[in-house]
Amino acid sequence: MAPIISAQRLGKRFGATPLFREISFTVSEGDRIGIVGPNGSGKSTLLAMLDGRVLPDSGDVAVRKGMRVSGVEQISEYAAGDTVRSVVDAALDGAKVAEGDRARRKAEILGRAGFLDLEARADSLSGGWRKRLGIAEALVQHPDVLLLDEPTNHLDLAGIEWLEGVLQNAAFACVVVSHDRYFLENVATAIVEINPVYENGTFRVEGNYSTFLEGKEAYLHAQRNRQEALENRVHTEIDWLRRGPKARTTKSKARIDTAHKLIGDLAELNARTRTTSAKIDFTASERKTKQLMTLDAVTHGMGGRTLFRDIHFVITSGMRVGLVGPNGSGKTTLLRLLNGENRPEQGSLRTAENLKIVYFDQNRELDPDVTLRRALAPDSDAVIYQGQVIHVASWAARFLFSGEALNQKVGRLSGGERARVLIAQLMLQPADVLLLDEPTNDLDIPTLEILEESLLEYRGALVLVTHDRYMLDRVSTVVLGLDGLGNAERFADYAQWEIWQRGQLAATKGEERAGEKSKAAGAAAAVGAKKNLSYKETRELETMEERIAEAEKELQGKHELLLDPQVMSDAVRLRELSLELEAAQETIDTMYARWGELEKKQGGKS
Repeated sequence: MAPIISAQRLGKRFGATPLFREISFTVSEGDRIGIVGPNGSGKSTLLAMLDGRVLPDSGDVAVRKGMRVSGVEQISEYAAGDTVRSVVDAALDGAKVAEGDRARRKAEILGRAGFLDLEARADSLSGGWRKRLGIAEALVQHPDVLLLDEPTNHLDLAGIEWLEGVLQNAAFACVVVSHDRYFLENVATAIVEINPVYENGTFRVEGNYSTFLEGKEAYLHAQRNRQEALENRVHTEIDWLRRGPKARTTKSKARIDTAHKLIGDLAELNARTRTTSAKIDFTASERKTKQLMTLDAVTHGMGGRTLFRDIHFVITSGMRVGLVGPNGSGKTTLLRLLNGENRPEQGSLRTAENLKIVYFDQNRELDPDVTLRRALAPDSDAVIYQGQVIHVASWAARFLFSGEALNQKVGRLSGGERARVLIAQLMLQPADVLLLDEPTNDLDIPTLEILEESLLEYRGALVLVTHDRYMLDRVSTVVLGLDGLGNAERFADYAQWEIWQRGQLAATKGEERAGEKSKAAGAAAAVGAKKNLSYKETRELETMEERIAEAEKELQGKHELLLDPQVMSDAVRLRELSLELEAAQETIDTMYARWGELEKKQGGKS
C-alpha cells in the first residue's frame, strides 16, 4: 500500500548553516512514529514540512490524495474571546464536518479530554489544558495523520496517560516529536532519529524506544568497526604516499586517487561521529546541617479551594523528592511556599538557619533582546563557578553554544537552547536546596541524561516537579503525591502514587454516583412505582443501595491499606492489592449497571 506521506531528499537551511540535507521519511497507515534527535537538528521543521507550513529548500513532500493531516504545535495559543466551544466549532467548520455528526463528535472528544465547561476562555487555560484543547481541536477533524510537536511538555502525568490511551487506540497514523522516553516506549511503533551522525541524516528502527536503543547501539558499533578499518587502511595508504610513488603509471595514479578518497571518507566519518554533550553540575553548599526544612500540618488554598491540607514532611540533606499530582493540585504553589514567596494559611514551615535555596521557575522568562553573552555572564565577560574564573566563551561551550552565537539575541534561540541558558544561570548559585519546576521542557534526550547524572551526584536536597516519568523514577528517593482533592501522602516511588491516585479517583466517583442513584431511588420510591418488576427483582432493587455502600466501604478499606508502610515496602503484596482494588471497582461498576437496569424496567410501561 502506498504511504500516506512520502518525503524524499528534503533539505533546509537557515542562513549559512544547513539544518539537514537530503533526508527521506515516510508515514504509512497504522504508523505511530516517534521522532527524536538533538536540539537544533530540525525535528519541528520536519513536522512543519509534512503538513505544509514550511517549504523545503530541496526535495518533495507528497500526501496521498484525500488524506487529512492535522498538527498540534509545541505551544497552543488562542485569541482573546476564544472559548473551548468556539475553538472546537471552528475546527469542525474547517474540516467541513456534517451537521449531524458535529454534536456527537464534539461531546465524545471533549468529554474524553476532560473538558466540563465549554464556555471557559481558551486563553485563560493553564498550559496543560491549552495543550489538551489543541489535541482535541485536531482530533475532532478525524485526521488520517496526526502530527504532534512535544505534546507532553505542558501536560501533567494524568494528561500524558490520557494521550497515550488516545494514540494506542487510534485509527489514524501519528508522528510525534518527543523527548519523553516512557511516552515513546508506550506509544511508538517506530522511532526515527534525525542526527548528522548518520550517513543519510536519519536512522529508523521499527519498534518502541527500547528496540530503537538496541538498534542504535548495533549501528554505532558497526560504524565504529568501519571507522577503525578505514583508519587502518588510510594509515597504509599514507605510508605508501610518503614513500613517493611514481605517478606516471595508470596503476599508481588510480591508487593515489583512491588514497585521497579514503582520506576524505575518513574525515567525513570523523566529523559525523564527533559528539559533544552539555556539562551540567549543580553546586551544593558546604552545610553540615542534616534537617533542612520541616512542614508541620501545612494547609494552603487558592481561590477559595483547599489545594492541600495537613502536610507533615521533613526535607533532609541528600533527599531527592519527586513532587507529583494532576494540574491544579498545588505543586507549584507548594514549591513557592518552600521558596518563601508565600506563607501557609495553616501550619508552619521551618527552615535551617541561613538556608540557601535555588528555584527554577517553569514560567521564568529570558529577556529576548539580551544577547547570549549577557544572559550567561550579566556583569562581565567571565563567570565565577566553584571558585574558578571562567571566560564566557568557555562557559557557553559547556552548554553547547559556539563563540559565534554569543552576540545572538536570546529571542532567536530554540526552546531547548533557552532551557540550557536557564540551567547555566542556576548552576552559578550554590544551594542547600534545589527547587526545580519542570526543568526538562524542551531538553533533548542526551541533555536530559546529563541533567539526571548531575542531580544524582548533587549533595544537597532536591524537590523536583516533572512530567518526565523516566527522570522521576531514576532521580527521586521519595515521592510526595497530591491528589487534587486536598490530600497529600508520601510514597516510595511513582508507581505507588499512581495506585493511590486511581483509588482516590475511584472513591470520589463512587461517592458521586451513589449520591445520584440515591436521589433517583428516592424519587422512584416517592411515586411508589414498583410495577414491571418481579418480587425477586423488587427485593434486589430495595437492597441495592445498601449493598453498593458496603462494597464501596470495602473498596475504601483496601485503598487505606495502600498507606500502610508494611504494604508499601512489600512489592508482592502491593501488586496483589492493586489487583484486588481493580476487581472491587469492577464489582461496584457491575452493581451500578444492574441498578440502572432495574430502575429502567421499573419505570417502563406495563
